[in-house]
Amino acid sequence: MRNWLFGGVYGTVLASALLAALQSEGTVYTPFYDAAWILVTAATAALAHGYAHHMSTHTPGSGAHRWRQLARTLRGEWPVVVASLPTVLLLLLAGWAGWTEAPVTTAGLTVNAGLLMGWGAFAALRVGYRRGSALLIGGADAAIGLLIAVANAIIK
Repeated sequence: MRNWLFGGVYGTVLASALLAALQSEGTVYTPFYDAAWILVTAATAALAHGYAHHMSTHTPGSGAHRWRQLARTLRGEWPVVVASLPTVLLLLLAGWAGWTEAPVTTAGLTVNAGLLMGWGAFAALRVGYRRGSALLIGGADAAIGLLIAVANAIIK
């Protein structure tokens, strides 16, 4: 459960940051390219995180045992990729439907902020917070997603 929650939050924040960073700013809008970029980056981040975790927890054993451990660790990183899929699917829909970039970026960042709120509230409920407190914690977590949007607006 812990990897699932970690991966969900990490993948959602990563997708938000990439969505904000990939805005075209006057060049041709490429939602299919952006979707591929986000998906490949999420997969790479998952592999890098899993490999780093594996390297930091080496135990004595045969080479075959280490490869099995690595495979097991990498299998546990799938939530990072899955958490990026709402953003990827939104970009694919934008490409197929011909939607413009600004509303797609706004919608993606809003959806991801909502997902972060859900992740935060779920985690708080899971460790014993009452519903009201869990929603406040989720709201604080959603603020991270909104900060990404604000930072994007300021930088651009």
